[in-house]
Formats: sequence, structure tokens, C-alpha cells
Amino acid sequence: MQLVFASNNKNKIIEIQNMLPETIAILSLEDIGCFEEIPETAHTIEGNAILKANYVSEKYGYDCFADDTGLEVTALDGEPGVYSARYAGDQRNANDNMDKLLLNLKDKSNRNAQFKTVITLNLKGQQYLFTGIAKGEITFEKSGSQGFGYDPIFRPEQYSETFAQLSLEIKNKISHRGKATSQLIAFLNTCK
Repeated sequence: MQLVFASNNKNKIIEIQNMLPETIAILSLEDIGCFEEIPETAHTIEGNAILKANYVSEKYGYDCFADDTGLEVTALDGEPGVYSARYAGDQRNANDNMDKLLLNLKDKSNRNAQFKTVITLNLKGQQYLFTGIAKGEITFEKSGSQGFGYDPIFRPEQYSETFAQLSLEIKNKISHRGKATSQLIAFLNTCK
């Protein structure tokens, strides 16, 4: 089975391809000739995942899946949420985003947070949603060089390391994206 993953984020593509069985091949947006920025104008994580999947299916005609992820921080009323990638501005710089988040949490004792990923699958004219959540807390400083995005400041529950300090194998088992992708894989395995 071949599916388009509606992303040009090479880190996400590698992370997800590593989890998929060999029978499922992933094409990136670049692979199908989609070089435009897909609009992410919804007000929810689910909405953005649906927008991206529908864009690829409608414009390019492929079965595909798309994800959207947000970091939701309790003390900041769910910020940055749907704006996680551009929290510090349209430049979408991970370090700027982390710096802004750490600054906004400077005087907060509650560091609880969760990552939420929603995957929308458009397959044979039907749409399916899969949600994964990873609970944890925001650290006081960046630690680790693995991963991407907010990984250096997010410590998942029951771990003393941040996502950026964990191996990809461990992260894939416990992460929000890992959980949503596992649901996607389980579903795809029933479609053979």
C-alpha cells in the first residue's frame, strides 16, 4: 500500500516511516510535486489535520494521511496549542518557540503539559481520525539533542529524561505521534 503523508517535515516522515510495516510505503508532499504551503487555518488540531488531508486528496487525488500536533500547557490555558509551530512568530523557529514558552512559564509552578497529535486518514473516499496524547511537564531548561520542536523541554510522565534525550525507539512507543500512528497502523492492517 502506498500513502501520501501530507508533510515536508523530514523528521516526522522518518519517525513515522520507522513505525510502519514494510508493506506501507510513504510518499512525501515533495514526492508528489506538492511544493505549496498547505493552509492550516483551523482553530483546532483536529481541524488542521483534516484540512491538510483534504487538500492532498482533493488537489492531487491520492489516498493520504496528515497530522497536526500541538503542545498544550495547563498553566497557559492550553497554549501554544494549535499555534505550537508558530508560537514565537511565522519564522517557525523551534528555539524561539521554546524560549517564549519558558519565559511565559517563568513564574508558574504548574508545569503540566501534554502533546496531542491527530492523524486524519483519507482512504478510498472515507475519512478516519486517530488521536494520541502524551502527558508530562515542561522542564526549566533545554536538555538533549534528539527529536525536534519542543522535545528538549518536554519530560514525559514516568521518565526523568526529555523527549530529546530519549532514543527514537522509546519515544515512538510513548509519544503522542507514536500512539496516534499505532492506531493508524492497526487500522491499516485491517484494510488489507
